[in-house]
Amino acid sequence: MFSILIAGRLPQINFQQVSETQFVIPVSDVDNVNHLVVFMTGQIPFPENFGGGGNWPSTESPSWIYLGKITNTKPSAIFKINKIKDIESKISSSLVPSLFSGFQHQTAIPTDGLLGISVEPLTQLEQQIQPHDITPSTVASNVEFVSKMLNNFVNYVTSFVQNVPGTSEQIVPLSIIQTWYSNFQRRMAENPNFWK
Repeated sequence: MFSILIAGRLPQINFQQVSETQFVIPVSDVDNVNHLVVFMTGQIPFPENFGGGGNWPSTESPSWIYLGKITNTKPSAIFKINKIKDIESKISSSLVPSLFSGFQHQTAIPTDGLLGISVEPLTQLEQQIQPHDITPSTVASNVEFVSKMLNNFVNYVTSFVQNVPGTSEQIVPLSIIQTWYSNFQRRMAENPNFWK
């Protein structure tokens, strides 16, 4: 169902099924791996409205770090793993503690790393958060976010514009900007993808 490709190596398809919806594959010599390409082989599609979440085990806890997803409509993805060790202590909120709970990191498979694929409903995968240091960056996504954020900001604060008596100047009270910022931070904490 799945395969991985690492630059300079042959594709690997030796995923082990550790539960009805969870698969793992060892990744050797992980210190020399920057990115993993994960793709569906085309033999078996996901059930309708399901996809696969890519996860990497944390070395700091029994949790897993969410890397991204593959779906029937996007059957491949590139996962950046070279910075995971450097940023693990910064991303504890992105760890998935219950994932692969039946599978122990200590395994008989000689490996330096392990990639897990968890088959989940697309609605759950959409809510998972990739740590920003391992999310593939795209200028288009950043531009879209900034554009929507600034549109929201301008629309909000202009609804509170006040005229300065005797001049053509208009002002917005600082408290309005602070309220917008607090609301925006709260919404980002609740759902980082709310703006999409």
